[in-house]
Amino acid sequence: MLKRFLFTLIALFTFLGAQAQAGFPKPNFKASYSKTSASAGDVIEIIVRFDVAKGFHVYSEKSDCGDDNGPIRASIDFTPNPSYQLVGKFYGVGDHMVKETDVFNCSTGEFTGKGEFRQKIRVLSAITSIQMLFNGQICNEGGCDNIRDVKIIAPALAVTGTAQATAPTTGSETTSPTTENTITEPTDTAAASPSVTNIPTNGPAYKNGKAIAIKTFNGQENQEQSSGFMGLFILAFLSGLTALLTPCVFPMIPMTVSFFIKNNNRKIALRDAAIFSISLIGFYTIIGTIVAITFGSNAANFVSTHWIPNLFFTVIFIVFAASFFGAFEITLPSWIVNKVDQQADKGGITGAIFMAVTIALVSFSCTGPIVGTVLVEAVHGDTMRPIIGMFGFSLAFALPFGLLALFPSWLNNLPKSGGWLNSVKVVLGFVELAFALKFLSIPDQTYHWGILDREIYLSIWIVIFTLLGLYLLGKIKFSHDSDIQYLSVPRLGFVIATFTFVAYMIPGLWGAPLKGLAGYLPPLSTQDFNSNLKGGAQGEGNITTAPSYANQLHIPHGLVGYYDYDEALAAARELKKPLFIDFTGHGCVNCRKMEEKVWADEEVLNLLKKDYVIVSLYVDDKKINLPQSQWYTTAAGKTITKLGDKNAHIEEAYFGKTTQPLYCLLDANENLLQPALGADHFKFAVDPFVSFLKDGVSEYNKRK
Repeated sequence: MLKRFLFTLIALFTFLGAQAQAGFPKPNFKASYSKTSASAGDVIEIIVRFDVAKGFHVYSEKSDCGDDNGPIRASIDFTPNPSYQLVGKFYGVGDHMVKETDVFNCSTGEFTGKGEFRQKIRVLSAITSIQMLFNGQICNEGGCDNIRDVKIIAPALAVTGTAQATAPTTGSETTSPTTENTITEPTDTAAASPSVTNIPTNGPAYKNGKAIAIKTFNGQENQEQSSGFMGLFILAFLSGLTALLTPCVFPMIPMTVSFFIKNNNRKIALRDAAIFSISLIGFYTIIGTIVAITFGSNAANFVSTHWIPNLFFTVIFIVFAASFFGAFEITLPSWIVNKVDQQADKGGITGAIFMAVTIALVSFSCTGPIVGTVLVEAVHGDTMRPIIGMFGFSLAFALPFGLLALFPSWLNNLPKSGGWLNSVKVVLGFVELAFALKFLSIPDQTYHWGILDREIYLSIWIVIFTLLGLYLLGKIKFSHDSDIQYLSVPRLGFVIATFTFVAYMIPGLWGAPLKGLAGYLPPLSTQDFNSNLKGGAQGEGNITTAPSYANQLHIPHGLVGYYDYDEALAAARELKKPLFIDFTGHGCVNCRKMEEKVWADEEVLNLLKKDYVIVSLYVDDKKINLPQSQWYTTAAGKTITKLGDKNAHIEEAYFGKTTQPLYCLLDANENLLQPALGADHFKFAVDPFVSFLKDGVSEYNKRK
């Protein structure tokens, strides 16, 4: 029996693990030269060839969609090297223009079968290798996947003689970026899209051309930790309890428990119940593990802030809501359920395992949207979050089955199934609809679309939860609802809670901070009318010059500061004040909570306004481009051309972290005045944050 149990678990893990690894086939890139040898001063071509799997296509660099529209186009970043210079722009060979009418209504270049990119270079001396980073997108009819930072290495090239670097020349292609390492010459190819080329390594995360070490305070690196594990676990656990109250699950509880207790042997019944519960937990935890492997922590920023996943999540949540409202049912193919159910009928240990899987599959139409909600929340952060989320959900989901098997007399006390179960589904539908708006709000902020200003967002939420309250009162009825003869006391309690929440949100239309919703609403700066400005008059803070990007970004509570690290550091040195760095993001929930619950305190505001130069570094901004003179290439070969990428690189290169918020206090020599700390350390409390700021000022004065 034990061997069969272990074999079944291993087979299940193997199958699900194989599914996790299945995905979009990424191309293999091979680089070569148009010549096997060259003389110094010759202009030759780097040729990058790749195969595209059948049924897929890779986008080239060509497009008429405009800079901010269309799919992700191919880009190649070249690592600086004194042995060559780039000539002109890279271009695709063999791609064909396709009209994207379904989504973008514009034309883009696509490679199918095989692809090729070329880049002209002027050879200056012997080449040991040339390193490139490729970014792009591969798609089929079912969806798309990003190709991120794929390293390509061109081999060594024999070169006779040496040549002087040629000064940049002005070509006719004025849209192409030109740097001191890039020259532009006429090419015999069709015009290609602008691309970032061989940019000098002179960015803010470098000194004398070398990456700096992570900053420490008294020999210790920052103490910021991954956040939200306990909060996610509680959310997932409550979601699991909620799933038990849906009409797909609740009626199955007595039937399933009866399967265990029908055996006269009490020990075997308890064994089967324990195996069932453990298997149910294992099934969902495996799903969380697969999600963690698939996404990983490196993809967290993309999943959290890019428009593609967030619009996808928005649509998914709307579909889930429609399903809960009764428009249709989300079901798995019947052959899968029947196949697993046959195994469950065998009984014994194997039967208990497959019964757990059967329960999970049969209840999918109700639990699927809830599980999806937990997973969507979980992938916004650390790799462990999906695993913890699914463990919390499955623990709550399996709990009643195990407890009722231990105490079967409790079955008599369970409430009867009825119309109230369908009401639970509809209520969840309204909640899913509200959360769909949150995912639409994130790219709206990161890309500065301006669709969901705070008052519009609040207005929609007020309407959604007003309709929910009317539904609970029985004033709104769906096709599959039963008549409400009277209002029960628990239902009345939910009605009061819902309308209280609506009343709480209404003052937000006039600028009330709504601290209870901090992080779930767009920032106050997006609101056209605000009668309740915090922090006194606008324009308070320490600056020496007009901050760049102030018309696109903001610091909360009327504080004035900078949005560029170099500008802020220069001001701090001139004013002889410490620098307060706020690593933040448009889609950062904990950032908004800290700003509403901690920054809004008068003592905190006074310390920030009087004693510090403030710089808010938005790491997830996708829209703002850096001036070309500020472009640089990181040690990993990635070219930084956007403000958000620069800020994210500074956080990682200086402080070794990629999570937000992160608060750092620096002196004029860019040394930490206190350990860099995140929201978890402060627990959203004012007193530790005040101590943090005061200790920073005290340390700064000591060093002066």
